[in-house]
Amino acid sequence: MGFWSKIFGSKEKQSEAHFNKLSWIGWDIHNHILPGIDDGSDSIEQSIQLIEGLKELGIHHGVSTPHVMAGVHNNTPETIEAAHSSLNQALKESHINFTLGFSAEYMIDDQIDEWIQANKLCVIADKYILIEMSYLAESKALFNIIKSIQELGYQPILAHPERYNYYHNNFKIFEEIKAAGCLLQLNLLSVSKYYGEGVKTCALTLIRAGMYDFVGTDMHHDRHLEALKNVVNKYDLKDLLKDCPIRNAKLYDEEKIKRLSIA
Repeated sequence: MGFWSKIFGSKEKQSEAHFNKLSWIGWDIHNHILPGIDDGSDSIEQSIQLIEGLKELGIHHGVSTPHVMAGVHNNTPETIEAAHSSLNQALKESHINFTLGFSAEYMIDDQIDEWIQANKLCVIADKYILIEMSYLAESKALFNIIKSIQELGYQPILAHPERYNYYHNNFKIFEEIKAAGCLLQLNLLSVSKYYGEGVKTCALTLIRAGMYDFVGTDMHHDRHLEALKNVVNKYDLKDLLKDCPIRNAKLYDEEKIKRLSIA
């Protein structure tokens, strides 16, 4: 199948059921399914509905990454862990088999330096830190933050680089970010027009260049879930991303999964 056939799909592919189509991912490393903690799920009931949707798509492991954003989402490791514990308990009581870890999505703002200096960060798989920038303007501190995170012994991941419109005509910046040792995470909805034509074009350019290291749903609500089902019906995402070194499936070893499952 040619590259553009993968993008636009076929009538046959679009009519296929979406069950288990994302099982190859293993772990969804970017979502907002913890209840009542940011602009994502607003209740345990909604969180469970979103998790059931992920399971239907074949994803049975996830790392929740609520926003940490000064003055908007003032989350701390304590508030995140509390929300995680309440949701995890609800999953167990409902006999829903889903391995749920937690971390955070850190906005590069005036506060992130404090979290780094205090080494008080929520880390994915004891190694990775997910960071993001404003959609309105480039953060001039990006490369300094990447370096500071690395000096703590952690690996930074830049969330959804394709969504930063100010980079759409500057492919060189993505090469510089990668050269600085920062990994890139694709939002799966970006391969469609969900976020706009420019985001889709940028995502496909980065995919063709083999630039992505992780993928995530960035799921906040029911609309994202329904859009994701449409995307996996329309596109062969695994084949589309075959030239990218996607690391999701190897995020945790079996022993760590067992520890998370009984936490």
